[in-house]
Amino acid sequence: MMRSRIVVLISGGGTNLQAIIDACKQENYGGDVVAVVSNKADVYGLTRAQDADIATAVLSHKDFDSREDYDSALITEINHYQPDLIVLAGFMRILTPKFVQTYQGRLINIHPSLLPKYQGLHTHQRAIDAGDTEHGVSVHFVTEELDGGPVVLQAKVPVFPEDTADDLAQRVHQQEHRIYPLVVNWCCSKRVTMAGENALFDGVILPASGYASEE
Repeated sequence: MMRSRIVVLISGGGTNLQAIIDACKQENYGGDVVAVVSNKADVYGLTRAQDADIATAVLSHKDFDSREDYDSALITEINHYQPDLIVLAGFMRILTPKFVQTYQGRLINIHPSLLPKYQGLHTHQRAIDAGDTEHGVSVHFVTEELDGGPVVLQAKVPVFPEDTADDLAQRVHQQEHRIYPLVVNWCCSKRVTMAGENALFDGVILPASGYASEE
């Protein structure tokens, strides 16, 4: 079977990118990362891609007058690589409706909370401040609503009374690196798809919290 072509968008160190690159080395994996695009030049994620002989591109948002102009250029850049799937891995940009519509159903993101809780930033501190006993991470399809697209998979972590935001972030990162490559593989092999407002797994609509694992 043909392996899917994956383009990953980053803004930073790229730990989730690394997890996906490592997963792609498996023989039975459904895709390969063909390019990594960053909106910042000096980030370690680009080094990770170069070390793995993956094409890289830097498109700085500072070179454009508007979000729309930037996203149009980004679409052009991404399309050079003819991707089947676009993966946001710490890409710190709010995307325009045009960008989202261009790749609807082929665009996924990972967000450090149990969506729909804590959309946006500072999720770990917000979970602590709310007195939550569990927190986690969600992989979801991207729609025009920020962090609002249908969830494919979540992983939960405990919140302990003495936790700082950093403690919680580390616990969440471990789960991110586990579940993101899994969902990427599901998307590459077309086990996970998006229809309307729903994510589907093997053709069956997933619940709001995504695929329920047996854990």
